[in-house]
Amino acid sequence: MQIAVVGTGYVGLVLGACLAETGNSVACVDKDLSKVTTLRAGKMPIFEPGLEEMVKRSVAEERLAFTTDLPTAVQAAQIVFIAVGTPQGEDGSADLQHVLAVARAVGQALKRYTVIVDKSTVPVGTARKVHAAIAKETTQPFSVVSNPEFLKQGAAVDDFMKPDRVVVGVDPGDDRAAALMRELYAPFTRTGAPIMMMDTASAELSKYAANSILATRISFMNEVANVCELVGADVDHVRRAIGSDRRIGTSFLFPGVGYGGSCFPKDVKAMLKFSKDEGYGFRILGAVEAVNDSQKLRLGEKMRAHFGTLKGKTIALWGLAFKPRTDDMREAPAIVIVDQLLAQGAAVRAYDPEATETARGIFGDRVTLCQRSYDALIGADALAVVTEWNNFREPDFKKMRELMKSPVIFDGRNIYAPEQLRALGFTYYSMGRPTASLD
Repeated sequence: MQIAVVGTGYVGLVLGACLAETGNSVACVDKDLSKVTTLRAGKMPIFEPGLEEMVKRSVAEERLAFTTDLPTAVQAAQIVFIAVGTPQGEDGSADLQHVLAVARAVGQALKRYTVIVDKSTVPVGTARKVHAAIAKETTQPFSVVSNPEFLKQGAAVDDFMKPDRVVVGVDPGDDRAAALMRELYAPFTRTGAPIMMMDTASAELSKYAANSILATRISFMNEVANVCELVGADVDHVRRAIGSDRRIGTSFLFPGVGYGGSCFPKDVKAMLKFSKDEGYGFRILGAVEAVNDSQKLRLGEKMRAHFGTLKGKTIALWGLAFKPRTDDMREAPAIVIVDQLLAQGAAVRAYDPEATETARGIFGDRVTLCQRSYDALIGADALAVVTEWNNFREPDFKKMRELMKSPVIFDGRNIYAPEQLRALGFTYYSMGRPTASLD
């Protein structure tokens, strides 16, 4: 098929690369000439495992191209994806100005029947607005489809190539659009993953509902961990006990320092806002958001309780990205933790395998950003583990003790075993588990 993808951000770039991988001819459109030039040169604006290799392969085989020429890309396409940003407004709502601007431009360019697909995360009712915006600009026949993405950063390529499900929202009776979307996604669903056809409102709501329930599980387990600390229970035992119940399952039951990223915080806020606009107060999500905000402070509170004061202390941080396998720091717990430590007079030495340059743009010279994990430990009064990168899981603890001023670890991701750390001579704090102390 001939495909156009408008927007070369995280979603658009992964979408375009994966569709080209199955033989489609894909034109990725962006108004930013410098970004298009960078992509043509094979340089990725984001870190996502497997993406760079896929892009270079498809560009070399002329299945994937990058352009600023939207009209030409649209006129050649059978399906046009809108994958531009929907930034969060001050009231939590999704800002649709970029989506609707692209819709108008697409409408002006149409020369034949085309399926226009909302791929951006958008609130309920957006498909109707996109349809109205396009209809004002053209008399050509077209369909508007909602096709939310369910990609995990750090595993987005695998998620797209091997989806759990594909959700497609089409207007009732629009068999032509439904058939084209089934044909497009058939190569990705050969192992039995369903292509779920539904109305556009249901498809739009599905994305927000999915992210909101996952955020709810995270906040719930963080609350459970906090209770465990008060009563002397071990959250790992509790987690395994409840996760073995098939009605609950094991996913998203790990406590930590709160969720971050580009999706969960934004989507929870957006669902709260559009539910309120419809006259419904989504009380559970209000609590989820409040718990998450307070959880980001927990690690700093543990440090202050241990030291009495953080003034003059040097704290090493391992992990800055909001999750492993990405350089994304949007809404990252590390930002809150660093600001909290600096406000209390501590110095921070930090390391992340991928997010160093992102962090430099956020913190400037307020934080010492290290090129190696062990460099962050030099002279540190404590280590805080904030992101569970794999290369933090089996470190050289003897070397760590030699580098650190005092052997204290605050583990925000529970990646170490308390008794092992005690035996190695560390005082060890984690989330929802008893403290391992040398005393």
